[in-house]
Amino acid sequence: MKLISYNLRKHRAARELAALVERHGVDVLCLQEADTTDIPESISGLRLADSTQRNRLGLAVYYRDNTYRAQEVRSMALKKSLHDRVLKPAEERMLGVRLYDIDHNREFIVASFHAAPLTALNSLRRHQIRTALTELGGLGEALPILMVGDYNYPVFKENLGQKVREHGYELTLSDAHTYTRYRFFRGHYDFATSVGFSIDKVTTLPQGLSDHLPILVTANPTPKAKAAGEEAEIDVA
Repeated sequence: MKLISYNLRKHRAARELAALVERHGVDVLCLQEADTTDIPESISGLRLADSTQRNRLGLAVYYRDNTYRAQEVRSMALKKSLHDRVLKPAEERMLGVRLYDIDHNREFIVASFHAAPLTALNSLRRHQIRTALTELGGLGEALPILMVGDYNYPVFKENLGQKVREHGYELTLSDAHTYTRYRFFRGHYDFATSVGFSIDKVTTLPQGLSDHLPILVTANPTPKAKAAGEEAEIDVA
C-alpha cells in the first residue's frame, strides 16, 4: 500500500493532488488543512471516505475504491491548546477510516492526524496522540493501525518514539525534513505512528505550494496485529 500524507497549507496545495496520486500510484491519501467545502468526491481514482465538518481547515481521507471499501469512519476533537481556544482553527484533529482490502480479505485502519500548533506544549501533543490512538483502537479489535499527518513535533522526538514503542507502537520518520519554511523550525513534522503494519519506507517528496512537504509511506498490514484496544492505552506523558 502506498499512502501520501500532505498538509496543504490552508488548501493552497490542493491543485497538486491529482498529479501526486498519479505519479506515485497512491492507494490512500490523508490530508490536513484542506478546505473541506472545496474538495472533490474523487481524485484520480481515489474516493473520498470522509472529511471533518467542524473545522475552518480540516482533514480528509481518500482511498482507491477498486481495492478497498470504507467500512466505518470516525472523527474526533482532541484536547485543545490555548491557540485552539482563542483562534478556533480546528475542532476535529483526527479522522480515521476502517478499510476492507478486497483482494486480501482483511481490514485495517488509516487515519489523518493534525496536532496542535507549536505554540502548545509537547505534553499536550502527546496527550492528543494518546487519545487519537485510543479512539482508533475502538474502530476494530486487533486491527492494524496507521496514523499519519502533521504532528508538529520537531524536537524531542526520540523521547516520544521511546514512549510509543514501550506500548507496542512504532513511530517512523521520513528520510528528509518535511518542513523548511523557517530555518529555526525546520525538521520532521510529518510522520507515521503504527501498530500491526510493516513500514517499508517513508519518503519526503519534493516541495510544492505548501510549507510542508508531502510524505509517501510504503507499508503493508501484517498478518497478525497486536490487539489495538490493549496497545492504544499508552502513556506518553
